[in-house]
Amino acid sequence: MARLFFTFIISLFLTPFIFTTPSNAAYNVVSFGAKSGGQTDSTQAFLKAWAAACRSTTASTIYVPKGSFLVKAAVFRGPCKSTIKIMIDGTIVAPDYRSMGNSGYWILFIDVDKVAIFGGTLDAKGAAYWACRRSGKSCPIGARSITFNWANNIVVSGLTSINSQLSHLVINSCKNVAVRNVKIIAPDQSPNTDGIHVQGSTGVTITGSTIGTGDDCISIGPGTRNLWMEHIKCGPGHGISIGSLGKDKKEDGVQNVTLTNSVFIGSDNGVRIKSWARPSNSFVTNIVFRNIVMTRVQYPIIVDQNYCPNNQGCPNQSSGVKVSQVTYRNIKGTSRSQAAMIFNCSSSNPCRGIRLQDINLTYMNKAATSTCRNVHGTRSGVVVPRSCV
Repeated sequence: MARLFFTFIISLFLTPFIFTTPSNAAYNVVSFGAKSGGQTDSTQAFLKAWAAACRSTTASTIYVPKGSFLVKAAVFRGPCKSTIKIMIDGTIVAPDYRSMGNSGYWILFIDVDKVAIFGGTLDAKGAAYWACRRSGKSCPIGARSITFNWANNIVVSGLTSINSQLSHLVINSCKNVAVRNVKIIAPDQSPNTDGIHVQGSTGVTITGSTIGTGDDCISIGPGTRNLWMEHIKCGPGHGISIGSLGKDKKEDGVQNVTLTNSVFIGSDNGVRIKSWARPSNSFVTNIVFRNIVMTRVQYPIIVDQNYCPNNQGCPNQSSGVKVSQVTYRNIKGTSRSQAAMIFNCSSSNPCRGIRLQDINLTYMNKAATSTCRNVHGTRSGVVVPRSCV
C-alpha cells in the first residue's frame, strides 16, 4: 500500500512539470524581492511568494533560481487553496545560529496539503552551533532544518540538506509523505544531527536516499505506522533506529515498518530498536528488516531495552515497551565488534516473535557472536553467528 501511494503521489506532482519550465513559473522568489549572494535577508520574499501561491485557487509553482539565498526562521502555513510545487535550483542558507532563536525550527511547513518540493540545497551552517555546544557556553536550543507538522500528501524529492544544527528533516503528525532521492550530510561527530525523523505519522515512504550524519540516519518515534524504507545508504551515523521509545508512561507505539534493499557503511549501529528502562504502555510490532548489507558496522543488529542515559530516571527498572513480530531476513556483511547480534530485551516484557532467516555476519574474517536476554523466537536457513534465539 505504501509503494502504491508513492507511485500515485509522485505521478500527481511530476506530470505538470513536463509542460512547465522555471522561466514561466508562477511565483519566482526574485520577483518578490529575494536577493542572491547569501548575504541579504530574503525571508520576507519567500513568505510573500508562499502567501501568493497559497491564495491561488489553481495549482501553482514557487521557483527558487540558481544562487544562494539567505532565509531566517520561517513558517509556511496552510491550509492553502490548491496544490503547490516548490522548485529549487539554488541553495537556501541559514543565518548565524544566534539569530534563529529558540523556536526549534528553521523552515517549518504547518497544516499544509499537497505540497511538493523538488531539488535544491539547504545549508544550515551548523558547525558554529556545534562548537557552541561543545564549549559549554549558553547556546540556543538549536534548529531542525525542515519540518512538516500536521501535513498531508507531501513529496520531497531530490533535496540535499547539509550541516543541520539538529535533525535535517522532521515528519511529525503527517499522513502520506513521499521522500525520494534526498541526500543528507553532516560530520560523524556532529551532535543530534539525525537525518530523517518520523513520528506520529502514517503512510511515509523513504526511498533512494543517501544519509550520513552524527546521529541516526533515520529515527522512528512514537506513533509511526505504515513506514516503508527502500534503497537507503546509511553511514556514518547511528544507523536506522526505532526509538528511543518508552520515555513516557503513556506513549503511542510503532507498527508496520519495513526496511529493504539497503546498505550500511561504517555506522555505529545497523538496525536498532531502543527503549527506556522504565514503565510504559508503548510497543513495537510487525517490523521487517530484509535484504541488507552491512559493511564495518559496529553493531549490525541490536535491540536495547535498557536505555538509561547517565543512569538517571530509570535505574533498576524494566522497560514496559512490548517488542514483538520482528523479522530479520537476508542480512549479510561485516561487524566491527564481535557482538554482531544483540537482543537485550526487557525482563518484564520479553521480546516475542523474533524471526531470524539467512543471516551471515562476520567479525574480522572470524566468527562473530550473538547475545540474548529475555527473547523468544525462531530461526531458519543459515544463521551466522550462531543464533541464541
